[in-house]
Amino acid sequence: MNKKQAKERIEELRKQVEYHAKKYYDEDKPEISDFEYDMLMVELRNLENQYPELKSKDSLTQKVGGHVKEGFQKVTHEVPLQSLQDVFSIEEVEDFDKRMQEKAKENNIEEAKYVVETKIDGLSAALEYKQGKFVRGATRGNGLVGEDVTNNLKTIKTIPKEIKDKIDITVRGEVFISKSDFEKMNQEREENEEELFANARNAAAGSLRQLDSKITSKRPLDIYIFNVQKIEGKEFNSHYEELEYLNDLGFNVNPVRIYCKNIEEVKKAIEEIGEMRETLTFGIDGAVVKIDNLKFREILGTTAKTPRWAVAYKYPPEKKETILKDIICQVGRTGVITPMAILEPVKVAGSTVSKTTLHNEDFIKQKELKIGDTVVIQKAGDVIPEIVEVKKEKRTGKEKDFEMPKVCPVCGAPAVREEGEAAIRCTGIECPAKLFRNLVHFVSREAMNIDGLGENIISQFLDKGLIKDISDIYKLTFEDIASLKKNGQKFAQNLIDSINKSKENDLYRLITALGIRHVGAKASKLLARKYKTIDNLMEASFEDLSMINDIGPIVANSIREFFVQDQTIDLINKLKELGVNTKSLEEDVDDNRFEGKTFVLTGSLEDFTRGEASNIIEKYGGKTSGTVSKKTDYVLAGEEAGSKLTKAQSLGVTIISEEEFKNMIK
Repeated sequence: MNKKQAKERIEELRKQVEYHAKKYYDEDKPEISDFEYDMLMVELRNLENQYPELKSKDSLTQKVGGHVKEGFQKVTHEVPLQSLQDVFSIEEVEDFDKRMQEKAKENNIEEAKYVVETKIDGLSAALEYKQGKFVRGATRGNGLVGEDVTNNLKTIKTIPKEIKDKIDITVRGEVFISKSDFEKMNQEREENEEELFANARNAAAGSLRQLDSKITSKRPLDIYIFNVQKIEGKEFNSHYEELEYLNDLGFNVNPVRIYCKNIEEVKKAIEEIGEMRETLTFGIDGAVVKIDNLKFREILGTTAKTPRWAVAYKYPPEKKETILKDIICQVGRTGVITPMAILEPVKVAGSTVSKTTLHNEDFIKQKELKIGDTVVIQKAGDVIPEIVEVKKEKRTGKEKDFEMPKVCPVCGAPAVREEGEAAIRCTGIECPAKLFRNLVHFVSREAMNIDGLGENIISQFLDKGLIKDISDIYKLTFEDIASLKKNGQKFAQNLIDSINKSKENDLYRLITALGIRHVGAKASKLLARKYKTIDNLMEASFEDLSMINDIGPIVANSIREFFVQDQTIDLINKLKELGVNTKSLEEDVDDNRFEGKTFVLTGSLEDFTRGEASNIIEKYGGKTSGTVSKKTDYVLAGEEAGSKLTKAQSLGVTIISEEEFKNMIK
């Protein structure tokens, strides 16, 4: 490669690493694996070393990635939070040791000794204590300036609010989410049809960098402290002693720290950590080799980006070949049908893998997977096994194509894939796999509003076999409910009253409760207003439905497909027999004074709840929206109206008071 070609490749690589660094550090949504990113950086660093005149201060080889997120206060780190120089072979670790030993001799220092620690896969943060009390915490950011995330860090139980000694100290640690907690989080997100986290590191980073600390408090964040950045009134000679002192103060210190007298012990420590990767409760992306002598560290100094006294050894991702024996489909609690690979058991990164998710139909097609294929498995982030490659050259001709099912493998209801979606879903309302989620939705506040029937109680009814489908809610007896709690008579009576009260709900609540795809509370009100009874709605044609404003062909098709199913018809008949109202209770109003008008409600109203005001607007043919835009006709502003009022003023949208609204509906 000549200089011209090298320059072009360097420019191309810089663009790639900048893009992927932004995805990783700023957006917490990586598009490539850590290993792939590392290889891009290695190639860039090697080219820059080969052609030093092409080096640039703006290159990510010379600075720390990451920027301060808008909405956070900036914190300037008194001691920079640098990144580490990555190495990918034991030979490179030996080269590092040779440099350290030479420098030690030059400076009349005894043989260089080391501490080897796990490189925790998380987000780096600095914690500042004044007189022993936690006063401020910040992310690394670009190493020099980070984000003030004090309130978010206070939600982490393993961060002491006060330490034993009343000293001024700043420590550095890694915020992370354990392997088991990460798996639970992603399982819950999958059940709730939320986007899955790519890995535990990005889940931790995204959780810590929330503008609302209430969200952070719900995430299972933890931290391990691994360094003293600054300390007043105390001096240490050894990093290992420093870590022991931090432990005594009450910090949650990195549990894997191995003191090594020479390079042979360092290599052994790296091997030991590699072997324990699978049994560690937290994810790691390497082993850090640090000089133990703190005065020697000062002599060695740092570059703009990395300390010269440490390197991070990155373990190569372990890959194994195995046979894809079969593909089966599982139905999640939201009805998503997920293909699962059944594999010839193979040991990868310390554990035996016999199955893994294939995500969806597109993933199978993209990988060109066939049953019987030889496939390559690796573990993503040391946690989740995944198929990364198909060995097509090993095909014998006996391999079989796989097709996603047309009906649900659990209940037999139609399985559909809607335009623009990757997932295939079961559409059956009585599907046992979906029952828990369907029940939770059915009783929710905006649906049938059955107070007291929460997720925990529903789970108990399911475990006892007292509920086998939605209609069984209305068959529950006083004794059934009272049996769930000690002295549960009062609870039982309140729940019975709430269940009976829900039978009298308006039709729109029942339509909402049925959980028809794409049909929320607003669409349910439109449908109840137009068709008056559930029977009329069940008989409505696709053409008729698609002509309704704000319904359209996609929603119309979803409604039609839902109501032609035997499961739906069976449930509706059961609900009727049990006394659940299936008719609209709203009086007919032949008045469309708000037709074509969009209202936004903001602030608190004196004589109406927002729900009541919305119902009135919709009854007269209008629409309500949660956001102000140029298409908004009116903003109904109550007391303490906030940003929506400000935006309406800036856009010139008509703003009306509650009194003016009353005059409009007289």
